[in-house]
Amino acid sequence: MANSMSFLILLCLVFAPFCLCHKKMGSYLYPQFYDYSCPQAQEIVKSILANAVAKEPRIAASLLRLHFHDCFVKGCDASILLDGNGGIISEKGSNPNRNSARGFEVIDEIKSALEKECPHTVSCADILSIAARDSTVLTGGPNWEVPLGRRDSLGASLSGSNNNIPAPNNTFQTILTKFKLQGLDIVDLVALSGSHTIGNSRCTSFRQRLYNQNGNGKPDFTLDQYYAAELRNNCPKSGGDQNLFYLDYVTPTKFDNNYFKNLLAYKGLLSSDEILLTKNEESAELVKLYAERNDIFFDQFAKSMIKMGNISPLTGSRGQIRTNCRVINT
Repeated sequence: MANSMSFLILLCLVFAPFCLCHKKMGSYLYPQFYDYSCPQAQEIVKSILANAVAKEPRIAASLLRLHFHDCFVKGCDASILLDGNGGIISEKGSNPNRNSARGFEVIDEIKSALEKECPHTVSCADILSIAARDSTVLTGGPNWEVPLGRRDSLGASLSGSNNNIPAPNNTFQTILTKFKLQGLDIVDLVALSGSHTIGNSRCTSFRQRLYNQNGNGKPDFTLDQYYAAELRNNCPKSGGDQNLFYLDYVTPTKFDNNYFKNLLAYKGLLSSDEILLTKNEESAELVKLYAERNDIFFDQFAKSMIKMGNISPLTGSRGQIRTNCRVINT
């Protein structure tokens, strides 16, 4: 036991940039967690995910978003994957997730394959973390080593999902506060917002910008008027709530820094996007930097994803390794 603990501590020191140490628990997250217990784990995730993205490119953004929405509620513990049953009220019904959270079937497929390869070994929380990284890489984004060793929660938090996850119409300060409550800073906020370089958003998430931004019946003046006119074609004042629009209309399925270039042209789709440029000097400078330097954006995005993935993980004997990501083990 002593030798095993010494080995874990050594690993944590060697892989310090990627490793989260819980000294009190004697438990660690590190990239090599499954090297012996399930050496094929990451290849299995990547293979299934690659097929899913090839069939439907949008799924990459959906899985990246699932990881984000999971970590902001009780930490990165796969609580978002739980269906409602046995006293559990699912986070899938929260305002940020209802009618928009997706990709659960892909996680099910990955989990099923991993259970066949190495039963009761790889957590759903780690699957989400790996899938978020692979979704980024498969769409042309940066790569990073994912710290692993998370375990799965025994419950969900509908209120946490409703309250903790930033909303498209939140003020800059509200969004920054929600990030800071998770141990993330303004640099993480701007970098992680860059994930909107891929994926879609629903009309209902930005309609107010087109027609009634400040309750005065007028559109958002920080939205390019020609772009706004295009958006109004498929996002009417009423109806069409679920109509989809690219978050980055220039390269919607490629992970790059066009998202930030769009903000500089006042063509950020969501209010929560454009305010990174218009409401705070420090975040505006970061937007300009990332728009100019894709390499710096990629580097910071990877660092911020590792940091976000380290939010309050369950480790050691806490939680469990679910055999089905949708339900607690009986």
